[in-house]
Amino acid sequence: MKYRSIAVLLTAALTSGLCLAQTAAVEDFKKTPTTQQEKEYPQVNSERKVRVSIPAPEAQRVQLDIGGVKYDLKKDEKGVWTGESAPQDEGFHYYQLNIDGASVPDPGSLYYYGASRWGSGIEIPAKDQDFYAVKNVPHGQLREMQYYSNTTKSVRRVYIYTPAGYDKDSKKYPVLYLQHGMGENETGWGNQGHAGLIMDNLIAEGKAVPFIIVMENSSINMSGMPRGPRPAGAPRPGAGQPNAAPPAPGNGPRMAGPGGGINFAAEFEKILFNDLIPFVESNFRVVGDQAHRAMAGLSMGGMQTHSIVVANPDKFAYVGMFSSGTFVPSEIKDIDSFKKNTKVVFMSFGGREGGSARIGEAAEEWTKVGIKGVSYVSPETAHEWQSWRRSLHEFAPLLFK
Repeated sequence: MKYRSIAVLLTAALTSGLCLAQTAAVEDFKKTPTTQQEKEYPQVNSERKVRVSIPAPEAQRVQLDIGGVKYDLKKDEKGVWTGESAPQDEGFHYYQLNIDGASVPDPGSLYYYGASRWGSGIEIPAKDQDFYAVKNVPHGQLREMQYYSNTTKSVRRVYIYTPAGYDKDSKKYPVLYLQHGMGENETGWGNQGHAGLIMDNLIAEGKAVPFIIVMENSSINMSGMPRGPRPAGAPRPGAGQPNAAPPAPGNGPRMAGPGGGINFAAEFEKILFNDLIPFVESNFRVVGDQAHRAMAGLSMGGMQTHSIVVANPDKFAYVGMFSSGTFVPSEIKDIDSFKKNTKVVFMSFGGREGGSARIGEAAEEWTKVGIKGVSYVSPETAHEWQSWRRSLHEFAPLLFK
């Protein structure tokens, strides 16, 4: 009984954010690229601890909610609440403040769309952040476009990355259709993912050929969606990223956990082939054939990619699944025809995700049938944007060569 009481106390302390084992923070906190201009907080120190501060003199309790843990802040004599988290993983993280039980964005941070709402995000400096840094290299454009979808009977927004030089030359370019995760939208890869900067740097270094990237909103209404099989190792919604969420035609993958069995690709597949690809190929200088078309996505977006490629094996020559389970040759009905036109199947996971142990063998299966199978595991990251930034950085150099 004594030991049980101690366990209950410890659990209560940790849940409330007291963090008994947390030591005093090193006082070298600095603002981050995700801190709003003319704001002093949020900040990050060399230990990767996040410090926030907010005036709320009437509040009784204020907490920082990040990484699935809530940390109590302390109020000074002016009614300003300040405190910090335990060390966080490198890369980008969604977070929020909790003021007397109400979860709200931090007014000091820039806002990002994740977990189906606009909220706070913070960048924890990474050892390898150079590959998405802003450098003195030729830069492409991230274009915000609107087009009409006959499928949804609405005007939709799409972001399209065009590489440096697109407006000065007359050549045609390959295209990558790149999808976000569940609870995110078409802004994710450009904002949180730094897709444009990753491509600018790869192209400048001669590591990737220039190509166009199309980023649309493939979020779905989960009610009444058709069912389909789930790919091996697919994550459940929210896995590894508490304030963002992951997870996809007819035989598509489904998610485990909440919403399990839902086909996440059915609606977006119609938009993609009936509206989006025709819009891109009518308004941009692209090569409109399978050999010059790729599709990839993170979590839900990768599962949608998997589902769409299985149902339409003649549309994409390059396939990328980031934190989205595995894809194996036995899923393709006519593998002999498929391997004539498909060049690469790429699968990745964060090293702290359970699925990372299975993708190596799946990649080898593709290589054995004559298609280049590639697996990549992001060191010391979970279901989060640093895993997916690194995945794009590894995937892009494989395309259209």
